[in-house]
Amino acid sequence: MAKGKGPYHCGLDAAVDVVGGKWKPLILWALHAGGTLRFGELRRHVPGVSEKMLIQQLREMETDGIVHREVYREVPPKVEYSLTDLGQSLNQALGPLGLWGDEHMERLVANQEAKAAAAVARGA
Repeated sequence: MAKGKGPYHCGLDAAVDVVGGKWKPLILWALHAGGTLRFGELRRHVPGVSEKMLIQQLREMETDGIVHREVYREVPPKVEYSLTDLGQSLNQALGPLGLWGDEHMERLVANQEAKAAAAVARGA
């Protein structure tokens, strides 16, 4: 509950709070696919994310118990991120959603393009 939200109304409310936003599902998938990753490696696995946003999202996910942050006391400092058991189970739950996206991606893009073209035609 990183956002400090009050009590949840249902399980979906809790799940969306933990994984909501553009970057968290991509971070989850990157850690699932890459295993334990250092910050720079993780940033390369999530194209387009800024350093500030990645830090913020990782902190929230760590607070929620989804991501484990391991700091090694050496020079230069080494920090690694990995999924907790809770994070692994959340990633498994998102699998079907990813499959749905794969199956319907072309249709979704076509719908978005049609809506954009209609807005241009209206002069919006």
